[in-house]
Amino acid sequence: MTRRLDATQSGIATAASILRAGGLVAFGTETVYGLGADASQPQAVARIFEAKNRPRFNPLISHFASAQAAFEQVTPNPVARRLAQAFWPGPLTLILPRAPGCCISDLAADGLSSLAVRVPANATAHALLELVDRPIAAPSANRSGRISPVDAAHVLEELDGRIDAVLDSGPCTVGVESTVVDLTDPHAPCLLRPGGVTLEELQTICPHISLPRTASDQAPHSPGRLISHYAPHLPVRLNVLHAQADEALLAFGAPRPTPAPLVWNLSESGSLEEAAARLFTGLRTLDREGQRLGLNRIAVQPIPQHGLGRAIQDRLNRAAAPRPQDGTGDMAP
Repeated sequence: MTRRLDATQSGIATAASILRAGGLVAFGTETVYGLGADASQPQAVARIFEAKNRPRFNPLISHFASAQAAFEQVTPNPVARRLAQAFWPGPLTLILPRAPGCCISDLAADGLSSLAVRVPANATAHALLELVDRPIAAPSANRSGRISPVDAAHVLEELDGRIDAVLDSGPCTVGVESTVVDLTDPHAPCLLRPGGVTLEELQTICPHISLPRTASDQAPHSPGRLISHYAPHLPVRLNVLHAQADEALLAFGAPRPTPAPLVWNLSESGSLEEAAARLFTGLRTLDREGQRLGLNRIAVQPIPQHGLGRAIQDRLNRAAAPRPQDGTGDMAP
């Protein structure tokens, strides 16, 4: 059985002790729950792959209590320092060259010469990282390719008995994973994954930031670049104006009449912040209840393509992508 630890001083201390001993602890961030292991211990990192059935060619994000701690493991450039000053702690991951003497295992980095690093804003996560005082590798705390967890109950639904503990800090406030920016070439910053920091916010620091052409199901340069991910059991149909009677509906905006027997509205007021926070819970709920009712698909209404809408659409595109037969595909907080 996986232990469920409260976000108290005692619970955080227990979680830190497990991590330092090479165990696995799921913990909440402002984005989603991550499955943490000491990134400097290859055997501990290997347990993440085993628990998640995760493809070994996908690198992991390492989490830190401070920018100073993160920049001890990578070689920051001026753009990285400006982004860190603006958005850390927060839902932003930076990819930078590994620093000489970096202690993070090759397995966590997939043998790449770069690393993905982040300083989360969640108070419990910060306290845990500060107490552990080591880089913590943490992809999302779910079976690989499945819907990311935004509370401790979601973690236990998929990983109970497969990990040592979950540190329960309550629901995540942002609800979609961190934004990933590749800064390995400081003259050509690239947004690899939209997330909790929007493109518009990034452009205030990096006016010429570029977008990748496509995601890839081949070995990715960064975490979160596999096409098929967030996959519910029911197929997903996007940009639906009129749902059908055999579909569950993931709605957005003011309620409107629909023959769909099951509806989850991301935000009746049209708030993209509320929609992001409710996205993964909505997909889980429609998937579970839709199967129980014998429905055939999840239909999704159009999402505005600005601000957090880009991150929401990115996750929905991946949920609707063709499924790999081996269950691979994964994201990180």
